[in-house]
Amino acid sequence: MRTEKRALVEELLAKNRDGLTITEIASILKISRNTVAVALAELRGADKIRLRDVGMAKLHYLKEGKR
Repeated sequence: MRTEKRALVEELLAKNRDGLTITEIASILKISRNTVAVALAELRGADKIRLRDVGMAKLHYLKEGKR
């Protein structure tokens, strides 16, 4: 089930090229923020996403060609 959530997060980031916060991802997918954080950590470990700080927010982006 964990890989399912990670795949959902990855698909969502692929569709939203402007980047999303953890809260936005959790709200859209209707899963907990903690689950999103774990999925993002796994994707970051696999070097599939990049992170950009914008004020207090952290935007997550899927890296080009990493899908």
